[in-house]
Amino acid sequence: MKYKWLIYLSIFIVLTSCKDEVLPKPNAMLRLDYPKAEYKLLETECDYTFEINDLSTLKDNKACSLVLDYPMMKGSIFITYKKVDGNVRKLLIDAQKLSYEHVVKADNIVEQPFVNADEGVYGMFYEVSGDAASQSQFYVTDSINHFVTGSLYFYAKPNYDSILPAADYLQKDIRRIMETLRWKK
Repeated sequence: MKYKWLIYLSIFIVLTSCKDEVLPKPNAMLRLDYPKAEYKLLETECDYTFEINDLSTLKDNKACSLVLDYPMMKGSIFITYKKVDGNVRKLLIDAQKLSYEHVVKADNIVEQPFVNADEGVYGMFYEVSGDAASQSQFYVTDSINHFVTGSLYFYAKPNYDSILPAADYLQKDIRRIMETLRWKK
């Protein structure tokens, strides 16, 4: 009985000293640096040309529909070309419908009209935020002969926070494609 208090004290020390101490973690942000974009003119047999980033590679070129692959960012820009044959209204509706199919998972879709009257290039850029399958969509047309649509997709399950830096970088490339797109006469 003389050492009974020593046993209780030992048990108390063992039970109270086994807690994990909670320490606040320092604030940190993931930093993804991509090289400055260098652009070159993409010449194809198609009825249009535009500038592409040196980081991209032309993966497919079937019937003037292209895939610009960005292996470093695990993403691709899919570009589709269609001839306008009196069906520009249908093509516009299809392009807009494709962009708004992502509304189920998207937090927001921002429409940004594009006009280059000097070159006869008119279109719309859709910036999609949230866990949607595609972070960007666009279309451009001359309303008479040519219609081009494009979509940005990543090779991973959509997680907006994780792909945001790459999506921002590739959205700048899409804008560059739209700005430098020229129709061959």
